[in-house]
Amino acid sequence: MPDWVGPALRPELAGATGEIIAAVRAVVPEYARPLEGRFGERITEGVSVALHQFVDLLGVDASPGDLRVYRALGQLEHREGRTLAALQSAYQVGTRTAWRRIGGGSVARQLPPEVIFALAEALFTYVEQLGAASVAGWAYEDARNAGSVQTRRHALVELLARLPPASPAEVERVAAAASWRVPERLAAVVVEDAVAVAARLPGAVGADLDPVGVALMPVPERAVPGRTGWLDRVRIAVRERPAVVGPVVEPARAARSVARAQAAWPLHVAGLLGTEPDGLVRADEHLLALLLAAEPELAADLCERAVAPLQALPAGAAARGEQTLRAWLDAHGDVSAAAAALHVHPQTVRYRLAGLREVFGDALDDPGARLELAIALRMTNPVAPHEPDADA
Repeated sequence: MPDWVGPALRPELAGATGEIIAAVRAVVPEYARPLEGRFGERITEGVSVALHQFVDLLGVDASPGDLRVYRALGQLEHREGRTLAALQSAYQVGTRTAWRRIGGGSVARQLPPEVIFALAEALFTYVEQLGAASVAGWAYEDARNAGSVQTRRHALVELLARLPPASPAEVERVAAAASWRVPERLAAVVVEDAVAVAARLPGAVGADLDPVGVALMPVPERAVPGRTGWLDRVRIAVRERPAVVGPVVEPARAARSVARAQAAWPLHVAGLLGTEPDGLVRADEHLLALLLAAEPELAADLCERAVAPLQALPAGAAARGEQTLRAWLDAHGDVSAAAAALHVHPQTVRYRLAGLREVFGDALDDPGARLELAIALRMTNPVAPHEPDADA
């Protein structure tokens, strides 16, 4: 390699660190997480040192010297539960990104074809050596632990999810074996492919349980300025797939968070929580739905009894009645607010309510009956809008 190539490439690669990291995070799911803490430090250091060292070695008959950074990177990947496949994919994406930057720069345009080929070979061979060091670090950590970290984390999640809860001493022992620091607060995330999701969440552990996986994520006491909120991190990690977050609890009550999220899961995927089935929901925002789902026969009886008077009306009148009652109850009896929600005149609402009082009798004036009716209407699907009638 001509002596001038290395110094000339240095300014062209000055901003490549951020570009390479961005490319890796965009392509490799396990790395699509905020660059914070030890993870962010290791990744940034690894890319930066690699670029500087590559430029220094051009034109020099020597091999990379100190590979401890990349061996340590492999060990860190193992401790955080990521696979060698993810790490090797990251190296491949980083190499392609670096070569595109080099090949499209002014230095490359000044080199004859045989030198360009030699430069490409040098880059790919160099990164192979870095990758080999990381693989060695990962393998060393795997052998040192004498077992699968993920197997231990699976056991840890099952332990925290069980009732009655395990003793704090047992949780600490199993967590230490799984290389997991027990947080002061956590929340359960129920999602398919929970192990992969947990790998994208700082400090989380996951297990692909039956019928759906569970990840346990540390939740900070308060938000840190300048950092992504924990719930936004979960939203990024699940990547728009269906997921349910349980309540934030202390580790001793982890089973409560898991159970709450698991109870909401089938309702969410069925689209019964008033949200899109693809995406993230918080179980604690749907306690009424969970309460009704816990006793489906009792809930069905309540619904049938509460809306029975509507069944005696013609189909069109029943649909208008349901819409009117829903809007009126949601507006706490405010006729003007109900009319605005229905896009009709307030007098129309009064007229409809007068007709409904004839079939419901005193129920619309009884607090308990109104509560049952409000609950029953939340259990039924909204009625599709009808064409304006004479009373509109």
